[in-house]
Amino acid sequence: MAYKFVDNYRERGARKQLVKHLEKRGIEDKRVLQAIGKVPRHFFFDETFWNQAYRDIAFPIGDGQTISQPYTVAYQSELLHVKKGDKILEIGTGSGYQTCILIELGAEVFTIERQESLYRRTIQVLPYMGYKPHFFLGDGSRGVPKHAPYDKIIVTAGAPFVPEVMLKQLRYGGILVIPVGDEKSQKMVTILRVGENDFERIELDTFRFVPLVGDQAW
Repeated sequence: MAYKFVDNYRERGARKQLVKHLEKRGIEDKRVLQAIGKVPRHFFFDETFWNQAYRDIAFPIGDGQTISQPYTVAYQSELLHVKKGDKILEIGTGSGYQTCILIELGAEVFTIERQESLYRRTIQVLPYMGYKPHFFLGDGSRGVPKHAPYDKIIVTAGAPFVPEVMLKQLRYGGILVIPVGDEKSQKMVTILRVGENDFERIELDTFRFVPLVGDQAW
């Protein structure tokens, strides 16, 4: 498949404005802001909707899924405290935008998507853009145990509870970031693994994600 993406001064200027907006909203991690400023978000939109790409909103991408609001992407990324070389599992590839942000932060990303149409698109588009995560198609609520343990795990859909299988796939000292709640709203939760069966949990702000669907979710 051929792609003809254009990233000119207009789009680059829009990204700079988006970064300033996210700073005003409280995003402090300079590396996260730099990543947001570098990844061309409009590449994840149909060309008809490029004028919507740098608004701080979620946007439909098909199959009942959305590309997350830039603030939400920055917020979750900041909570991960990504270090160069971190092995990160992303549950819910979606458009692939969050995937690219993690790669820009220096992570080795393992990303899983249950919707085959989204999976097929991202395995073509992301490498074309120069991003090469490890792609998987399947039930993300079970994680990807084959490649565990992970330094960090990020879940980009709302879960009814924290799946035990994800906790077991974290390294000691690893961080899980997951929105937990009902199908209408969720609290962002961070969990730090401090021992074999010991975890520290913090509940943060309220968000609204599409549901996490799978054997260990909705």
